[in-house]
Amino acid sequence: MSSRVVEAPDPVATGHTGLVVLDGIGLGVADVVRLADGSARPVPGTDAMKRVTESWDAARQIAATGRVYGRSTGVGANRNQDVPTESAAEHGLRLLRSHAGAIGEELPARQVRAMLAVRANQLLAGGAGLRPSVVTALCEALESGAYPSVNEFGSVGTGDIAALAQVGLALAGEHSWRGAGAPEPQSLDNNDALAFISSNALTLGQSALALHELRGLIEATQVVGALSLLAVDGSHEAYAAPVHAARPHRGSAEVARRMRELIGAEDRPTPPLGRIQDPYGFRCLPQIHGPAHDAGDALEEVLTIEINAAAENPLISPEDMAAYHHGGFYQAQLALALDHFRLALTQVARLSTSRLSTLNEPAFTRLRPFLADQEPASSGVMILEYAAGAALGDLRAFSAPASLGHAVLSRCVEEQAS
Repeated sequence: MSSRVVEAPDPVATGHTGLVVLDGIGLGVADVVRLADGSARPVPGTDAMKRVTESWDAARQIAATGRVYGRSTGVGANRNQDVPTESAAEHGLRLLRSHAGAIGEELPARQVRAMLAVRANQLLAGGAGLRPSVVTALCEALESGAYPSVNEFGSVGTGDIAALAQVGLALAGEHSWRGAGAPEPQSLDNNDALAFISSNALTLGQSALALHELRGLIEATQVVGALSLLAVDGSHEAYAAPVHAARPHRGSAEVARRMRELIGAEDRPTPPLGRIQDPYGFRCLPQIHGPAHDAGDALEEVLTIEINAAAENPLISPEDMAAYHHGGFYQAQLALALDHFRLALTQVARLSTSRLSTLNEPAFTRLRPFLADQEPASSGVMILEYAAGAALGDLRAFSAPASLGHAVLSRCVEEQAS
C-alpha cells in the first residue's frame, strides 16, 4: 500500500479536505505539507499497523532474552551500563525526562505538526519496535489540531532527540500540549522511549515545508524575470530550444521552456532588432534557475526516502527476530542535499539583484534613472538595490555549508555528530 490522497467523506464536518493514508512506504513532501497545514486527515494503513504490532511484539521478546541498546542498557556513553530488571519500566520515562532539554523559542504549530506527521509515518515502516498506540495517538493529534510544546534548539544530525523527547513526554502526559484534542496519555516504558526519539523527524518536517515554500518562490521569481525581460524588450534567443538541446540539463531546459511560454516566444525565435544579447540577469536565467530546480528535485528525493525510512537504532527485524545496531540515522545525505539547495537558491537571488540593477538603467528601460519621475534628482527606486543587497548578504551567510560542521558528543562516543 502506498500513501494516497482521497476525498474526505464530509469535509465540512471534519474540517479537512481529504485523507492521507500513512503507510511507511509512500508518503511524499506534499502529503507532509497538507498534514502540517491541517488540510488533510491522517489514516494509518492497515498493513502498516500490522507491521508496527509485529515489530512491537518482536522487540519485547528480543529485549527479554538479550542486551538491546536503549531498552536494556543506557544510551550514548552509558551504552555499556545495564538497566536493572526492576527499573526497566521506569527507564523509558527517565530517558525521556533527561533528554527533553530543548531550549529557545517554541516552534510554530505548523513545524511541530510536520514533525508529528513524519514521525508517525516512519514508525509505520515497522522498524522501531514500540507500542502501536503511539502511532494512533500521533494521528489523533494531527486530526484534532493539538500539538506538543517543542522548543527550537537541541537537534544535531544524529537526531532530533530533544524535540522528540518533549513529544514523548507530552504523549506520556508529562509535558504541555497546545490546542484542544490532545490524545489520552500513553503508558511508555523502556521499550518505547529510545524507539520514539531515534529520528530526525523535526528536521525532515521543517525541510519538507521549506522545500514546498521555496519552490513557490522560485516559480514566482521566474515570472518576475519574464516580466522584466518584456519590460526591457529583451532577446528571446537565450531561451531557444536548440540552445538547451545542445546542453541538455533537465532543470535548465525546463526553465527555458517555461520562459518561452511566459513571454510568448517561439522554440526558434528570430534575432533581436536591437541589442545582440542581454546582461547575464536575463541571458543566463535558465543556467542559474535550472540548477535550483534540479537541487530541489534532489532534495525531494532524499526527503522522500527519509520520511519513509525505518532509521531507528537499533532496527527491530521481526523476520530475523534480531535487533540490528547501526548508524542509519546519520543524515549526511540530507545535510548535503540541503546545502546544495541553499547554494542554488542564493545563485537565483543574486541573479535577481542583477536584473534589478538593469531595470534602473535608462539604456534598457528608456526611462529615467531608477525609474524616477520627472522631478530633477529624484531617487526613484534606488534604495531597492541597497535593500536587495543587504538581503543577499544574509542569504550568502545562510548558504554556508552546514554539512562541514560537527560536534563531539557523549564522552566522544558520538565523535562526528553532524
